[in-house]
Amino acid sequence: MVYKKVLKNLTTGYNILTRQNFLTKISGGRTRQNFMNYVYILKSIKDGNIYIGCTNDLKKRIIMHNNGRVESTKNRKPFKIIYYEAFLNQHDAFTREQWLKTRWGRNHIKKILFNYLNKI
Repeated sequence: MVYKKVLKNLTTGYNILTRQNFLTKISGGRTRQNFMNYVYILKSIKDGNIYIGCTNDLKKRIIMHNNGRVESTKNRKPFKIIYYEAFLNQHDAFTREQWLKTRWGRNHIKKILFNYLNKI
């Protein structure tokens, strides 16, 4: 794995390189705030309902949902992702998530995913 190889090369003495320091070093000094933030929509295969969430690590979060490690969705797994949006700013992503959870937002979702949600 690249992480272990770079970790071995960058670690000196007893100075342990944390994951955050590793990400900062390989990303040219960018901090966690500069990474993408995602608003995502999952559809439960079990009951067909959707779930709207926000995260900065989309792959990890979907795995958590499907492994039952998210309290609000653990009884509705498995899930598949049907839509996501990426944001540079975390506040913008959380604002978008909250809006999508409103009646207007859910109507917007139904419009943009009309063909997918109404397929036979």
